[in-house]
Amino acid sequence: MNGGLRMSRKQTFTIFGGTGDLTFRKLIPALYNMYAAEKDELCAQVVIIGRRDYTSEAYRELARGWVEKFARLHYKAEVYDELAKRITYYRMDFTDENAYGGLDELYRERGVEEHIFYFAVAPRFFSTIVRGLKRVSGAEGGKVVLEKPFGENLAAAASLNQEMEAFFKAENIYRIDHYLGKEMVRNIQTIRFANPIFSNVWDAEHIACVQISALEEVGVETRGGYYDHSGALKDMMQNHLFQILTIVAMEQPGSPGVEDMHQEQMKVLASLRIMDDTASSMVLGQYEGYRGEASVNPDSGTETYAALRLFVDNERWRGMPFYIRTGKKLGKREMQVAVVFKSPAPGLEQNILNIKIQPTEGVYLQFNIKKPGESDDIIQAKMDFCQSCSFINQMNTPEAYERLIGACFRGERSWFSQWDQIETSWKYVDQIREKYHAEGCALHSYEPGTDGPAAAADLLARYEHEWFD
Repeated sequence: MNGGLRMSRKQTFTIFGGTGDLTFRKLIPALYNMYAAEKDELCAQVVIIGRRDYTSEAYRELARGWVEKFARLHYKAEVYDELAKRITYYRMDFTDENAYGGLDELYRERGVEEHIFYFAVAPRFFSTIVRGLKRVSGAEGGKVVLEKPFGENLAAAASLNQEMEAFFKAENIYRIDHYLGKEMVRNIQTIRFANPIFSNVWDAEHIACVQISALEEVGVETRGGYYDHSGALKDMMQNHLFQILTIVAMEQPGSPGVEDMHQEQMKVLASLRIMDDTASSMVLGQYEGYRGEASVNPDSGTETYAALRLFVDNERWRGMPFYIRTGKKLGKREMQVAVVFKSPAPGLEQNILNIKIQPTEGVYLQFNIKKPGESDDIIQAKMDFCQSCSFINQMNTPEAYERLIGACFRGERSWFSQWDQIETSWKYVDQIREKYHAEGCALHSYEPGTDGPAAAADLLARYEHEWFD
């Protein structure tokens, strides 16, 4: 098996934070899926960096259980055993710069010439790792994958970016946003541009509003310390949801390459209008009981819910609102993009295109038809295509991390966040957040298991809109 894989013994994939949840739940299962599917881009060597006292054999057995539980493809012991042979666990304290000399020695022994580093650690450790890698021969020529958040604010993000680009080449920095690897996010372009029934009416003249929702049932769980310093705006809005906004709103790229898509996304972000009145355009909330969560400040003013009414001031979208919401401890887990078209005549229901991203993947279309029989009454028809309901589709569709890791191996950067996008998003979010608090706007309380603050529904009702659920 896997005899056709093109694997170079000189290329190594190194994961810092190799004993964390992200590695066990996402990264190692993604590598297993790639190996089981015989993907030809898979690196031949995988080096796991961690502080815990494991041997390589012990680590491989520990990771086996996570692969069995979380891999997309059916677990086969013989397949995992072959992959496991390529995994080396290297114990070191990655905050100790002197420890990198030993890592360099390991790479020399293995004849490694090409590096791909994955920073599966908190952003506060990025700079430390970069300083340590200066002691590793050839590291500066490698690729690096960074997990969000990219800094805790604009100033921190800018400082971090400057340090990263001073060591790695800018084109070798892959800022991963796993939402961009999700099947239906990538499908937005195809649904829009490959179907004239949508592409010809994809503008403010025909659309009443676009709604982007990312709702979670869980609270902060074990992430209270991190989350209390970020909140919904920084954790979800300025990265994941703004990226999806740009994909929905951008013009069709002139070519499939990274630069054209990037330029079109940047045009959307640059066209975002700063709110004149945050009270009528923004709602922040906090679920009851949040201040009692582990590692959360008992007097915390951090938002766990955010809803925005945004405008993209360009020819296509001028005057049409984009509503974006995200929150924790809500009544359901759901991520979707709902395109609500204008009613063609008074009294007629609106057409709605709903692109379901998670947990269900698919497309829902609501439109008007004549009621069967002699009556001329008009009723709604609802067509629901569930892509993820098909077992074949599940097996053939790579998961987000699997897809993005493979893209990094191949050098494809279209579906990774670029620095100027991050910088522009940070500026916008910092501005509206400061404005919201400067104007004395409320932090609305909401009960867990509900739709969020009542003020979020009022935000849309004020303009004769309502959230599509």
